[in-house]
Amino acid sequence: MAGRIPDDFIDDVLTRTDLVELIDSYVPLKRTGKNYAACCPFHQEKTPSFTVSPDKQFYYCFGCGASGNAVGFLMDYTRLSFVEALEVLARNQGLEIPRDENANQQREDHQPLFRILEQATDFFEQQLRNPKVKERPVGYLKKRGLSGQTAKHFRVGYAPPGWDNLLTALGGDDKKRALLLKAGLLIENEQGRNYDRFRDRVMFPIRDNRGRVIAFGGRVLGDDKPKYLNSPETPVFHKGRELYGLWEARQASNKISRFVIVEGYMDVIALAQFGITYAVATLGTATSQEHVEKLFRHSDELIFCFDGDEAGRRAAWRALENTLATVKDGRQVKFLLLPEGEDPDTLVRKDGKTYFEGLLDEATALSEFFFQHLADEVDTRTMDGRARLASLAKPYLEKLPQGVFQQLMVQRLGEITQLKDIRLDPPKPANPPQQAHQPAAQNAAAATGTAHAEHEYFGDPGPGPEHSPSFPQNDNPAGHPAPRPRQRQPLSRGDKPAGAKTELSLVDSTIRILLNAPRQAAGTPLPDELQQLDLPRMPLLLELLQYLKQKPDASTAAILGHWQNQDGGDALFNLAAREFLLPNEEQFPELEDALRRLRLQKVEQDLDQIIAGGVKDKDRLKQLLHLQKELSKQPNKSP
Repeated sequence: MAGRIPDDFIDDVLTRTDLVELIDSYVPLKRTGKNYAACCPFHQEKTPSFTVSPDKQFYYCFGCGASGNAVGFLMDYTRLSFVEALEVLARNQGLEIPRDENANQQREDHQPLFRILEQATDFFEQQLRNPKVKERPVGYLKKRGLSGQTAKHFRVGYAPPGWDNLLTALGGDDKKRALLLKAGLLIENEQGRNYDRFRDRVMFPIRDNRGRVIAFGGRVLGDDKPKYLNSPETPVFHKGRELYGLWEARQASNKISRFVIVEGYMDVIALAQFGITYAVATLGTATSQEHVEKLFRHSDELIFCFDGDEAGRRAAWRALENTLATVKDGRQVKFLLLPEGEDPDTLVRKDGKTYFEGLLDEATALSEFFFQHLADEVDTRTMDGRARLASLAKPYLEKLPQGVFQQLMVQRLGEITQLKDIRLDPPKPANPPQQAHQPAAQNAAAATGTAHAEHEYFGDPGPGPEHSPSFPQNDNPAGHPAPRPRQRQPLSRGDKPAGAKTELSLVDSTIRILLNAPRQAAGTPLPDELQQLDLPRMPLLLELLQYLKQKPDASTAAILGHWQNQDGGDALFNLAAREFLLPNEEQFPELEDALRRLRLQKVEQDLDQIIAGGVKDKDRLKQLLHLQKELSKQPNKSP
C-alpha cells in the first residue's frame, strides 16, 4: 500500500460502522437499558461485565479492563493487524482503502450532506405552516387522522407543487446545488438543468440509528404515480439497510419487547399515534436478513404484518425466507395477515389499540406459518405428497442455525411426513475474516507504509497479559484464534477507576464532558490563560480540545481510537467508561461552566504567586481580585 491511510478515511469507517452490530456477530449481546451486555470474550466469567455503548460506539469490560472501538475489537478478538481490521470494516461498508499516491488526500466529509438534509427537513416542515400551500397537505393528514403532535414527532412535512421550490430555498450557489444533487433532493436533466425531485408530496424523513436525516419518502396527495417515491441511493443512504421508524421506536422505549414490521410510512405513524410505538417499515424493498438482524439487536420478537391478499402472502413468505438464518434459540418470529382490504392504519383507527395488539398476541408462529404454506402446495394424505413436502422443507430447515429450534422443526416435519429419520446436510464452515491467520511477520509486512496511521490510532499493541486466559473451543467462532485483548486498568463497580478517589478532579470532569458530548467543544472558545494552568492532566485536556477544534465532528469512538495506546489513552478510556455507571437521569454540566471554573483556578493560582512574592504589582493584584469576584458570581454547576 502506498502512503499512510488517511485519518479521515479511518474516521469515516468508524462513523459508518455500528459497533453493536459488529460485536453481536461474534458475541451475542443482550440489551440492558441504553447499553448492551455479554460475558466478556476476553476473560472467563459467569456474570456479564462486558458493556457496549451504541451511543459512544465504545466497549468496556469491568472485569479485565478490555476496551476500545470497532477497529480495536477486531484487532483484539481476531488477531488481525490494524490494516487488516480496517479492511474488514471498510469492506463491510462497501469501501476500499486508498492505495495510490493520492492516499494522503483528505477523504470526502459527509457532514455537509447531513446538514443539507437537515435543512431540507426544516424546509418541508415549514411548508405545513405556510398559508399559501398548507391547505391541501394539512387537509390530507387530518383526513388520515394524523394529529399535529404526531406529525411533529415524525417531522412530517410537505414538498409544494412546482419545479424549484427547494432549489430556490437551499440551492443558492453551485456548491449547495451540488450537495442537493448528491443528497438525492434534485434531479439533473439531459440539458444540465436541475429541478426538485419531490413535488406536491407529503414528506417523511428517514433517520439513521443516530437520528440523523439520511433520506426521504414522499407520498402523493392525488392519484399520480408512483404513489410513494423514495430518495435514491446516496453516500449516506442505503435503503436495503435502513428501517423507517426504528430510531423513533428506540427513543420511545429503552426496552422494546417486540417489533411489528409493516409495509408503509403511514402504518408506522398511525400505530405510534395509538400508542403502538414499536412499528417499523422497510423502504420499498423486501425485508432482508440485514433488516432482521438489526431488529433482533433490540428485541427478541418480530411480528410481520401484511395485507391478507395474495401480494401480502408472497411478501410474508419472502420475509420468512430471509429470516430463517437469523432465528437462533430464544428468538421468536410471527406472522399476522390482516383481512383483505385492511391495513394497520385503517384497522387501528377503526378498532383501537387493544384490538390490534390482541391480533398481534395471536399472530401465527413461524413454525406454523412455514408448514401451512408448504402444505398448501402438496397433498399430505398421499405418500408422494409427504415425500414432496420433505423435499421442499429440508433446504429451508438447513438454513436455520443449529440448536433446539432447528431440532424441533425437523421433529415436526417427521410427524407430518411420518418419517422417523430426517437428516439435514451439515452446515458449511463459516469463512474466517480474510488474512486472519497470517503469521505476525506477514501482518507486519502488510502494514508497511502505514506505521504512522497505526501508531496514531492504536499505537503498538504490545504483548498480551502475562497469563492469558484459556478459552474453550466452542466459545469462539469457527476459524478464529483465541482473542488477544489489550488489558486496561478495570473499573470497579463503585463508580470509580480501581484505586482512584470517588470524586473526579475538575480537569477529569471536563475531559469527561468532552468525551460525552465532543461536538460541544468545536464552538466553545478556549481561554488563553488556561494554557498556563498547572494541574494534573491539564496538557491532555488542552490536547483534546485542540483535536476537537481540528475535527469538530469527531465521535467518541474516533477520539478514543486516536489516543489508544498513546500517552493519556488509559486515562481517557477510564473516564469514558465511567459513563456506563452513571444513572440515566444524571445530567452533565455545561462545558462553558467547567472552563469558567478552570479559569477561576488559574486566577487563584496567580493570586497565590503574587501574594507569595510580596505583592509587588498592586494593579495586577486588583485585576485578579476583580476577575476572581466576577468568575465566582456565576452559577457553580459541579460536574
